[in-house]
Amino acid sequence: MPGIVRLHVAEGETRVSDDPDLCLTTVLGSCVAACFFDPAAGAGGMCHFLLPGGEGTRQAGAAERYGAYLMEVLINGLLERGARRDRLRAKLFGGAATLGGRGETGRRNGAFAQHFLQTERIPLMATSLGGTVGRRVEFWPVGGRARQLYLDAPVAPPPPTAPAPDVGAIEFF
Repeated sequence: MPGIVRLHVAEGETRVSDDPDLCLTTVLGSCVAACFFDPAAGAGGMCHFLLPGGEGTRQAGAAERYGAYLMEVLINGLLERGARRDRLRAKLFGGAATLGGRGETGRRNGAFAQHFLQTERIPLMATSLGGTVGRRVEFWPVGGRARQLYLDAPVAPPPPTAPAPDVGAIEFF
């Protein structure tokens, strides 16, 4: 019996597979991983995006960072493997508030992904968005099984603060 093969999905990447021994993995902070699968076709995939949409971007290769582009690439890859749009199911992960909760990117990424699924009428089977800590996600594309592990430390620790002055202390020269 062959073992599980793990394939990392980096920022800006999409992976699609119909291999029952494949597990897609990624690590997320404010980024979002969208995991789609078609249980009848036995195919699924994951995309890992940094920002919601690519409106106004003119840089060569910049589209690969955006959810609007990567989620379409993911759907097209699944259709090429025999999936049908009306059978697609989704799971979403990530979108943490990095920088000690001051960042808005994670929230915007999560909101974009949920809106995309509503617009495309793709049912959301599970979601874990938000929070302040990163996640390690494992996704088995054939059956749509997913596992999430929270990282121990915040994605980005808050900046150090200066110690409070000791009121009433005397400093000698």
